[in-house]
Amino acid sequence: MGRVSIPLSGTPIDLANGDYRASIASIGASLRSLTYAGRDLVVPFDADELRPAFRGATLVPWPNRIVDGRYSFDGVEQQAPLTEPERGNALHGLAAWLDYEVRDRDDDFVELAATIQAQQGYPHRLDVTVLFRLGDDGLYSAVTARNTGEDAAPFGTAPHPYLVAGDGRVDDWTLTLPADRVLAVTPDRLAPIGLADVDGLVEGTQRAGAFDFRTPRRIDDVFIDHAFTGLARDADGVASVLLTAHDGHGVTMRWDAACPWVQVHTADQPDPERSRLGLAVEPMTCPPDAFNSGIDLIVLQPGESTTAGWTIAAVG
Repeated sequence: MGRVSIPLSGTPIDLANGDYRASIASIGASLRSLTYAGRDLVVPFDADELRPAFRGATLVPWPNRIVDGRYSFDGVEQQAPLTEPERGNALHGLAAWLDYEVRDRDDDFVELAATIQAQQGYPHRLDVTVLFRLGDDGLYSAVTARNTGEDAAPFGTAPHPYLVAGDGRVDDWTLTLPADRVLAVTPDRLAPIGLADVDGLVEGTQRAGAFDFRTPRRIDDVFIDHAFTGLARDADGVASVLLTAHDGHGVTMRWDAACPWVQVHTADQPDPERSRLGLAVEPMTCPPDAFNSGIDLIVLQPGESTTAGWTIAAVG
């Protein structure tokens, strides 16, 4: 009997609805690609490619960073693995490299499931399900976590797509980000310092107002790797980010009040060929280092569950 070859990114799941196509990878419940009428809406990666960093991954049980990987919960000090060793932080949770199982699927949706086992630095057990559903209005994703342990557990979540507006790179695209506040960070480790108004924060050589995209404007050479809050929302409580190319085509991402924060990153890399290919937009239930600050941190009691969701859709 021949050996079944599984791609490096895990079990591939292809979804279709109308002009939308999506490919999901089981490892990390990752969005591998998303297109509309053949046009990329996210930076893709190949099925048999080791997923580049956290591209498209589902982030649980925390998004972003725990500084030094250390925190205290219920009076007990914890040390999580330092998965961002160059900055000495615990980055993007514990499930990005778990192989999720397919629980249910059809042509236009899939539900994946995995268990985060109690472990050093996070002595809690969570059952996590991730839903991807392609509709006429884009790709809806939702993360549900349930505490199956005996003690309360800290929790946060976010996705990690890199949005693509069209031709060119991040510098060429116009961003609309209706956020009043931005979290200032240290330049070396991106550790949170404190909130600032988007029109007042000055970091490094960047000018005042560099982080203010409440009025649409080109990103140009602005470096962003920051969490934003104070989000403007519509009558239904939905916040959104819009990214457009020069021809008016683009992509939008929207989410409800479950995520009061959004991390935006211009994806700068040392290699010019790989740098600023897409704009990371990560709606988050809590800000960076929430396991220490406690800001918007979800605490799941035994048996409790929580859900957060977001949609990526084509524009133009």
